[in-house]
Amino acid sequence: MAKKDYYQLLGIDKNADEAAIKKAYRKLARELHPDANPDDPAAAEKFKEVKEAYDILSDGQKRSMYDQYGHDAFNQDQGMGGGYGQGGFGGSGFGDISDIFETFFSGGMGGQQRNGPVKGNDLRVNLNITFDESYFGVEKEIQVHRDENCQTCGGDGAKPGTKVETCPVCKGSGQVQTVQRTMLGNMMSVRTCSHCGGSGKIITEPCTTCKGSGKVRRRRPVKVKVPAGIEHGRRLRLNGEGEPGERNGPNGDLYVVIGVQPHKQFSRQGDDILVESTISYSQAVLGGEIKVPTMEGTATLKIPEGTESGVSFRMKGKGFPSLSGYGRGDEQVQVKVEIPKKLTDKQREALIQFAIAMGDDDTAKGGKGFFDKMKDILK
Repeated sequence: MAKKDYYQLLGIDKNADEAAIKKAYRKLARELHPDANPDDPAAAEKFKEVKEAYDILSDGQKRSMYDQYGHDAFNQDQGMGGGYGQGGFGGSGFGDISDIFETFFSGGMGGQQRNGPVKGNDLRVNLNITFDESYFGVEKEIQVHRDENCQTCGGDGAKPGTKVETCPVCKGSGQVQTVQRTMLGNMMSVRTCSHCGGSGKIITEPCTTCKGSGKVRRRRPVKVKVPAGIEHGRRLRLNGEGEPGERNGPNGDLYVVIGVQPHKQFSRQGDDILVESTISYSQAVLGGEIKVPTMEGTATLKIPEGTESGVSFRMKGKGFPSLSGYGRGDEQVQVKVEIPKKLTDKQREALIQFAIAMGDDDTAKGGKGFFDKMKDILK
């Protein structure tokens, strides 16, 4: 049977570059490998054809000969075609599909895993502040527990006066390379050196302070600048205040989670401050000015006549400063009309006359309680 065109087998154009050839082959190799198709002899045969096509087209000299003479250029080449059936797939040193593709497709073909600087771990602490401190901003000092480089040995883990030796197995790289013969050729894999644990060094006499780890647990003070206007649950990041990195890597970061304690008088809604203020019945009816508490002292609020209980008034710019640095929230004042529980004779008489003037004869004659009616009106 005539052999199929190598380019058609891989599904590529004749002008395809090396990267396109390799990409097409890897895709087909995954799909057709006998370990992935144990009950499909046709897939095994197709896999051999694809492998043969890749061996030719990935070699510049062989590809040039194929482009000129086709399959006739390799009729006498005993290295092609039949060599893939010897020993069977998955046996005689070829390894199974999981081993092959773990190294081949994960970048293990001669490549090395990263063994360079590693950033240190990030840390998180909680910081509780008062409502006032969240409004005005504050600077706090907190205690942070973290691993730091041992001062006795300088962080190398060796007893002072002794030397840190290079690992004889990995030669200081922290990794070892192994070569596995597979049906796809010789595959090189890279693994962490078990002799030194990936550190690349051997410590014969460990530091007595850190026990050879190079790190000690310490508590140290850190200053935190809390900006004005910060909300409950907001997180601040302090760059470089986390744990130290490995192999000269940068320190991690410290995240400070803010908790704001509630205020006895004020509450918060976004950047607005909410507060309640009590006014008298006469102020509600006649209107007037009242003094209202704010975070920066008292302010004057004008109450229009005929104000009902529960109405809110907005005082511009009396709220929290925005964390963006632009503008402020407002203060919303909800008024509640106070109904007096006790009256003098003079006050009672005045209100009776008021009720008569309002046409409320029933109240003036001792009907439903005046204060009950006032409560009904002001609900």
